[in-house]
Amino acid sequence: MSSRREIKWGAAHIYASQNNTILTISDITGAEIVARASGGNVVKADREKPSPYAAMLAANRAAADALDKGIMAIHIKVRAPGGYGSKTPGPGAQPAIRALSRSGFIIGRIEDITPVPHDSIRRPGGRRGRRV
Repeated sequence: MSSRREIKWGAAHIYASQNNTILTISDITGAEIVARASGGNVVKADREKPSPYAAMLAANRAAADALDKGIMAIHIKVRAPGGYGSKTPGPGAQPAIRALSRSGFIIGRIEDITPVPHDSIRRPGGRRGRRV
């Protein structure tokens, strides 16, 4: 018999808004969180929370925790605020993905899970629109 170890898969959820980047690494079902970090955990100043550098540091921290707990491969799920807000991920999404791939994980698939409204609630601004 081969003594090959079974690869343990996980899911990396990256929420990248304009104000922060939050990383959560869970088991494949998403039920149990293995590691988590955010831009606010790794930098002191509030204005640096959404920066690519903070996202990279947060991804490295979460990756180290997940690797310690035995997760070797991940599927990446990127999410923007979506819904009523911005549908494009913030500045920290790309560096976080890059940092996760460099930290030694096998990467399965990268998908966008931004919530998209099928028919939104009424936008603010009233009948005459937003007066600028």
